[in-house]
Amino acid sequence: MMDWTDRHCRYFHRLLAPHARLYTEMVTAPAVLHGDRARLLGFDASEHPVALQLGGSVPAELAEAARIGQDHGYDEINLNVGCPSDRVQSGRFGACLMREPALVADCYAAMQAAVRVPVTIKCRIGVDEQDAEEDLRHFVRTVHAAGCTVLVVHARKAWLQGLSPKENRDIPPLDYGRVYRLKREFPQLQIHINGGVSTVADVTAHLAEVDGVMLGRTAYHEPYRLAEIEAALWGTPLPERDAVVAAMQPYVMRYLAAGGRLQHISRHLLGLYQGLPGGRAWRRSLSENAHRTDAGFEVVEAALAARRRGELAHAA
Repeated sequence: MMDWTDRHCRYFHRLLAPHARLYTEMVTAPAVLHGDRARLLGFDASEHPVALQLGGSVPAELAEAARIGQDHGYDEINLNVGCPSDRVQSGRFGACLMREPALVADCYAAMQAAVRVPVTIKCRIGVDEQDAEEDLRHFVRTVHAAGCTVLVVHARKAWLQGLSPKENRDIPPLDYGRVYRLKREFPQLQIHINGGVSTVADVTAHLAEVDGVMLGRTAYHEPYRLAEIEAALWGTPLPERDAVVAAMQPYVMRYLAAGGRLQHISRHLLGLYQGLPGGRAWRRSLSENAHRTDAGFEVVEAALAARRRGELAHAA
């Protein structure tokens, strides 16, 4: 979810799902060591529990980045070896590291030795021509021997040769059964599943087989699904969508007062009314006006009004 699940997105998602564990977009260890840490690592206290997702392949760099993340208050550090982005391949991190389980184990061990909070790993079921059974089993055995007890597994291979990062999110077939077997083979591990999860029914079905479920694109494009899953799992009353927008106002106003731009936040809200009458009017109004340098919360209020007009027109 690089460039998607930033701090503004996570604040919004927390309003919808009070019990979910939120993850940052993947940040490279060198960026943490040498970049703008306030921008890269800052988050609102309401986001807890929140995990910092790191990318890298140098154990010492990852260990120091993990320590910095812990010092910033993150509840978990996650090592991503599942991202198929072009950037991660050129930098020897992300999914290409599935071919180097011993290196991943070294990275994990260095990170966990540097921090008190849990360190977890996110991976795929394999890359390119790897055998999804034996190679994944070997990978898990190797990182478990280094101390890893929690794995988030995207139930697709990553085809780094021949598919774009976008195609890697859709074309390789999902193999949930392989992840379920992994849990049965390693019952002592916490196995969380990711990939193609979009409904309450999906989540409950997976939880009968594994320990947790991670949502990615559905949570972003149809964020109200988070509230529906929250209600199903924890009994939290479903919030009114308009009330969620209203709850964003103080956060938006603080950000604008600090010199931020509305579009940095509003882009994450576009899918809130996905599939509902007036949803298209909401998206269009926000998209067309939030980019203005003088855009304030009145732009969001105008988009709400446009949505209501669209809803009335649909009813008529």
